Amino acid sequence: MSQVAKSFGISQSCLSRWLRMADREDGLAGAGGPPASAGATTAGGAGDLEAENRELRKRTKQLEQENEILRRATAYFAPDVLPK
Repeated sequence: MSQVAKSFGISQSCLSRWLRMADREDGLAGAGGPPASAGATTAGGAGDLEAENRELRKRTKQLEQENEILRRATAYFAPDVLPK
């Protein structure tokens, strides 16, 4: 973990915090499963839509996290690129 944090130019504690946040978010996304299953038994199409929505929300969170990592990496490396 320390090597990954170093390669991104962030502290290991920052990376650990991001990973804990991701685990929590994944846990919350999994908690929404039973109601969607219940909906699937009453209306087959509704269950498919709920499952797709969960996947899309999860993907959106992942892309937002990746965007934040890239934003921080850009801010870290920008002083080296900017003219003085």
